[in-house]
Amino acid sequence: MRLATRTIRLICLLALCGLAFSSRPASAEMVARPVDWTLDGTAFHSMLIFDDASKARRPGLVMVPNWYGLTDIAVNKAKMIAGKDYVILLTDMYGATVRPASDAQAKAAVSPLLADRSLMRKRIDYALAQLKAQAGDAPIDTARLAAIGFCFGGGAVLDLARSGADVKAVISFHGQLGTDRPELAKQIKARVLAMNGADDPLTMPDAGKFTEEMRMSPADWQFAVMGHAVHCFTETEATSATGPCRYNAEVAARSYALMRQWLDESFAKP
Repeated sequence: MRLATRTIRLICLLALCGLAFSSRPASAEMVARPVDWTLDGTAFHSMLIFDDASKARRPGLVMVPNWYGLTDIAVNKAKMIAGKDYVILLTDMYGATVRPASDAQAKAAVSPLLADRSLMRKRIDYALAQLKAQAGDAPIDTARLAAIGFCFGGGAVLDLARSGADVKAVISFHGQLGTDRPELAKQIKARVLAMNGADDPLTMPDAGKFTEEMRMSPADWQFAVMGHAVHCFTETEATSATGPCRYNAEVAARSYALMRQWLDESFAKP
């Protein structure tokens, strides 16, 4: 009888423990799901990245990575930036079959877009439309949209602003500053933040023309020159101790803080 009583008590205890565990919410994970589209006969393969812990609507960001495109490093970077704060469309600008594995291949991939900036503007504009289209299946607040980009991607999102896209903000990290049509600045609607290394030999030669271009813009803009930094200062894989492309942890942290402040201010404006 005592054995039976103990057995019953044990069964009840296990049942209560099971109930307690089953009532806990499943641990949230960063979602990274494919978003595919076709434009002008070219198939593109991008990734939508967000934390599914909450269903609350949050700002949506188009993110264009450096000239290597959609790598595992770029995906992890997007996850880090997205956190619980943003939904990010990590954007394929080349096409699904183009995945550079070397600097030479990256240069070959990016060259057609730099040679035809109207094509680059068309592709980044279409990516923004694809981000908006995800609002039915992802917690995106379509009233709070922005774009961020790194190196080549920085130039791409600046071209998104130049196209007159209806986004709250565009933020470029060590991005290319030049353009084929500086007069497009007159139609910029977004608040523009560009952050470049003071010692960046790849982008800073265009700094003067960029500031002249931005002066023509009716939009709020800021050009932040990051001291003691060269190109690639947010790219953790740029581990060289010398050369024009180097990661700088302190400057990267500062630039991310500026990004979040700029986004907060931009989303707060009517």
